[in-house]
Amino acid sequence: MFTGIIEELGTVQSLTGGPAGARLTIGADLVLSDLTIGASIAVNGCCLTAVDITDSGFAADLSPETLERTNLGALQSNSQVNLERPLSPGDRLSGHFVQGHVDGTGEITRLDTAGDGNWLLEVRVPKELRRYLVFKGSIAIDGVSLTLAAVEDDRVSVAIIPHTYENTALHTQSPGATVNIECDMLAKHLEKLLQNMNIDPTSNLTVEELKNQGF
Repeated sequence: MFTGIIEELGTVQSLTGGPAGARLTIGADLVLSDLTIGASIAVNGCCLTAVDITDSGFAADLSPETLERTNLGALQSNSQVNLERPLSPGDRLSGHFVQGHVDGTGEITRLDTAGDGNWLLEVRVPKELRRYLVFKGSIAIDGVSLTLAAVEDDRVSVAIIPHTYENTALHTQSPGATVNIECDMLAKHLEKLLQNMNIDPTSNLTVEELKNQGF
């Protein structure tokens, strides 16, 4: 479990393909302080397992599923990536609950300055994910916990404050780039619950109908 608060920018050292999957090696510093073999670490919002650790970085294996569902397979040497270690019991939850299970990828359509070091980021999202995205709801983009400022048709917008822009890999992106998206897990669990109760989550529910179902 993660929070979407990026701890460090890592640098891709290599991405080596194999018969099935690939191995990703990342240069890092801060996250190595307590990283152990077999431990989880989020790379651009994707939960990976450290399989090798050196004084200057770590390596993780990418499954075919990971390569298909995330943007990690498109990384190149010297690409910057967002790194976050798992949430520890007792830590403050500064972002929102992020599982590190990427739901899909989106395409940056706008990244414009909004004055005073602020930025406006607009992303086109896949159709199958749009039902989980709501105004002022949470979203993780490349592992960064953000709040949806607008949801319109196939695009969502978020405001990026100066600290976030400067301290995450978002400042290396531009329109046309692919980013990892993880929707709020509460929305997905609620949809499943409603389906199990034979309630169409896309229908126009009333308060009375929800009361009758035990809500």
